[in-house]
Amino acid sequence: MEFILYLLLILVFTKVAGDLSVRIGQPAVLGKLLVGILLGPAVLGWIENGSFIHELSEIGVLLLMFIAGLETDLEQLRKNWKSAFAVAIGGIILPFIGGYSSAIAFGFTSSYALFFAVLFCATSVSISVQVLKEMNQLNSREGTTILGAAVVDDVLVVILLAFIMSVLGQGSDVSIGLLIGKKVLFFVIIILAGMFAVPKVMNWLAPLKVTEAVISAALIVCFGFAYFAEWMQMAGIIGAFAAGIAVSQTTFKHEVEKKVEPIAYAVFVPVFFVSIGLNVSFEGIGEQLGLLVTITIMAIVTKLVGGWIGARLTGFDKKSALAIGSGMISRGEVALIIAATGLQSGLLMPEYFTSVVIMVIITTLVTPPLLKILFNSKDKDQAAVSEKAVNL
Repeated sequence: MEFILYLLLILVFTKVAGDLSVRIGQPAVLGKLLVGILLGPAVLGWIENGSFIHELSEIGVLLLMFIAGLETDLEQLRKNWKSAFAVAIGGIILPFIGGYSSAIAFGFTSSYALFFAVLFCATSVSISVQVLKEMNQLNSREGTTILGAAVVDDVLVVILLAFIMSVLGQGSDVSIGLLIGKKVLFFVIIILAGMFAVPKVMNWLAPLKVTEAVISAALIVCFGFAYFAEWMQMAGIIGAFAAGIAVSQTTFKHEVEKKVEPIAYAVFVPVFFVSIGLNVSFEGIGEQLGLLVTITIMAIVTKLVGGWIGARLTGFDKKSALAIGSGMISRGEVALIIAATGLQSGLLMPEYFTSVVIMVIITTLVTPPLLKILFNSKDKDQAAVSEKAVNL
């Protein structure tokens, strides 16, 4: 019955913490992330990050990205594909250089430094998605650019990781050509399935004489796409996001959107937010404080500047570019998965794992308030310009 207590604690604390965050002018997600640190081994130790929490959080992040896909303006996404690509490239080149140079500066060998570089390149926009939703910015030009850049970033980072592991990993025989081929095949199949198969599946399952047939059909599409993405060595969240876009093009969009949010936000998404904080442990961190501070600052600055440069080169003004760069900072669950992979393959030394995890958590924590500040500043500037135009 321990898992029931875990759920009770998570639901009570996330709702209260989310409310407090909003009251002090911060996104609700910030409070929910801090709850994981508070309830986890870092502070109170009331909740352990076991398989139950992990599995529920996996469902949570898939539903979160599925909802993001549902609410994405596909036309806006098409218009901003060049910006998304440029932001993704900028958000890989600078972090790669920053991660490698930081590791070398602390005496790491080239092999370990290369893995650090790849780790720095990771991006998880699941947290950014939630903040953008709260601020009604998910379908803005900046919001769709962040989402598009995250998809490109995910593909490039997986290829980079596979390359590093094939050259340096212990017992790894990854074929880079095969991996790239899988990525291309994944997008071809997912686009064709979204255009032709998903509408037929929805139209076939929705009329069934069973309870909540429409939302069940949508979840079948969501989890089917997510499983296919994982099978093709892509992140499941990319599959879930693609599923959301596909379902949004059907006549069932509004009904699915209305019914999936209560399912997601009642249990699964709060567990996902808390699970991130549960990875924090401060044991032995004092000995690596210099490393932790350096890699954290480098991780934040390189993603922010890299995304900013990519956005500026494709026509965004300075504040919009800064908002886009801030949306790419969070490393989230993607970097945690890469760190665990590095640990298993011998590319990340066990004694540095805790520092890496804390760096990932800090990048995730700074993203929500930074996004809110920058988007609010951008909106105020636009309002001032509009008011000036009216007065003229």
